[in-house]
Amino acid sequence: MILTLCFFGAGRFLLFNQSPQQADVIIVLSGGGTNRIEKGIELFKNDFAPYILLSNAKEPAGTHGDMLQTTLALGIPQEDILTENEAQSTYQNAKFTLSIMENKGFSSAIIVSSDFHMRRVKFLFDHVYKNSGVELTYVGSISGYDANHWWRGKYNREVTITEYTKMIGNTFGYNGSEAKKVLEKFKSWLP
Repeated sequence: MILTLCFFGAGRFLLFNQSPQQADVIIVLSGGGTNRIEKGIELFKNDFAPYILLSNAKEPAGTHGDMLQTTLALGIPQEDILTENEAQSTYQNAKFTLSIMENKGFSSAIIVSSDFHMRRVKFLFDHVYKNSGVELTYVGSISGYDANHWWRGKYNREVTITEYTKMIGNTFGYNGSEAKKVLEKFKSWLP
């Protein structure tokens, strides 16, 4: 019975979404094509924060180019955009954005990533931002992931397995390129 519940609930557990709250900045994590950027812009245009911080802003993000070029092309003024260009993992997204938050004197942020990614984002950001005094709100962008039927379709299965593998790795201190190598090895064992 418990295994059945875990199996059917595995996709839904990955989702974590809060109602947006007023904040100093909207942090948009790289990846996810333009969906994450579009969600960040939607929140910005609805006046939830006066700035958007793009983490790993040089990552490709659609037909307009990288995250920064896409955000500019979608109508956000340059002076309202902050960037960091070093993060190569979710852990580094948290670590490098915290530094910017502290330098700017920000005390609150909305974190935007793909819906299926939000549970791990929350785990890592809560860990990195612990004792920082920064209040975080987590808002997921729609990705096309079917959490209710994660076992149907290759995309849903791969996302679920990848997120749980990374979550376990992150729990044991594997982050960044080291974690990606372990994940690729694990994936090579799967059919």
